[in-house]
Amino acid sequence: MGRKCQNCESMVTERYARVFAPDATAGPRVCPNCDDLVRDGADVRRARANRG
Repeated sequence: MGRKCQNCESMVTERYARVFAPDATAGPRVCPNCDDLVRDGADVRRARANRG
């Protein structure tokens, strides 16, 4: 079973969550399905252009 993205609540795989989640208990803060936010190193920022 996957975890949910904290931003858009889309399901992500356990493998994705293990790599991109800030800690072991939380889901990732942003995922590839998020149109408004992107990962920027260890931070999250607003997308400069619509990715959708």
